[in-house]
Amino acid sequence: MKLSRRLSAPALATLVLVAALQGCSTTPVDETANWSPNRLYSEAIDERDAGNFERAFTLFERLEGRAAGTPLAQQAQLDKAFTHYRADEPAKAQAALERFMRLHPASPALDYALYLKGLVNFNDELGLFGSLAQQDLSERDQKAAKESFEAFRELVTRFPDSRYAPDARARMTYVVNSLAQYEVHVARYYHSRGAHLAAIGRAQTALKDYVDAPALEEALYIMVQSYDALGLTQLRDDTMRVMRASYPNSEFIAQGFKRKSGPWWKLW
Repeated sequence: MKLSRRLSAPALATLVLVAALQGCSTTPVDETANWSPNRLYSEAIDERDAGNFERAFTLFERLEGRAAGTPLAQQAQLDKAFTHYRADEPAKAQAALERFMRLHPASPALDYALYLKGLVNFNDELGLFGSLAQQDLSERDQKAAKESFEAFRELVTRFPDSRYAPDARARMTYVVNSLAQYEVHVARYYHSRGAHLAAIGRAQTALKDYVDAPALEEALYIMVQSYDALGLTQLRDDTMRVMRASYPNSEFIAQGFKRKSGPWWKLW
């Protein structure tokens, strides 16, 4: 039998095309199909530690699907959020954490989720190693700093005995000092431009909202100088009395504004 004589040219072409497509089939093979959940988790961690973040994301997602409803699936969700954090993807890390907290409001790892949420925003705008940069932290956008503070505050309020609470409290103090310095930075800017009422307003905001922050000494000095520039001598003198009582050894009173050689927060 000669098939080519019985088939029309279009039919023969169709057969050839089908055979070619079958021969070129590239259905991907899932190499992890027979892996245990524990192996999936271990491999995902190894990939992340090696900096292979995309591969780690893939493995965590497979683990989350295969171990659904188990503590290991919850761990995969948290580790995926941490991987986004390591990959410098704060928005994705935050979204993953919010999803985790929405799905598991009673999780025993909720304190860690809040801590990581605060850490993501803390490092996004502040950073533990900010001394390597020349820009003053107080000059940056403060939205992330405020979100960081709120996450840490929720952690220490809801889980005061958490292993993460001591570090969260220390970071809260750091954030508060940065936010206070931000207000003072703006007040100093207004003062230098002759906008003395605006300078007084921002300095007062710092004094009202951030108790005991180091920047409050300069806030008072800016108010003294601004009141003086406006000819409001009574308010100037009243503010100076408060400043002398609060900071009897103030360098501002003795030397005025200081030229800074580095960021206010730089300790080394």
